[in-house]
Amino acid sequence: MAYKLDKIDTAIINSLMEDGRKSFRQISREINVSTPTVKTRFQKLLNMGLVKSVVPILDTSKLKRSHGIKLESNKKIKNGMSVKINCDYCDGPINDKPKILRFANIERFLCCNGCKTHYKEKYQGRIDSITEQYKNSKK
Repeated sequence: MAYKLDKIDTAIINSLMEDGRKSFRQISREINVSTPTVKTRFQKLLNMGLVKSVVPILDTSKLKRSHGIKLESNKKIKNGMSVKINCDYCDGPINDKPKILRFANIERFLCCNGCKTHYKEKYQGRIDSITEQYKNSKK
């Protein structure tokens, strides 16, 4: 099952498509949600791979309308569109609800518990290092 974009996700994306330099505070005022909500949602979109850069460059090939019709590159993002997600370990498609590995301010999307376990084993040193750096930056 793909992640469904809701009205907050689409409002954030469309706001950034108008001006990629907007702050989270500017966007939150524009779309009437809290700044932490904008930041959290943006981070999720970034971790999913839909937002490729802070500028944001969208991979519209990952978007499709409810009936599988791909989005044309010059069209607006709409509520209910789906984002195709690939597993961050095996790179296979995630057809069901993703298994999410969270550490520091990062989310990794995995297709199954096996990939989640293997990802943690393979990258445990990096995960620990990033988590430690994140904790130190919050002090």
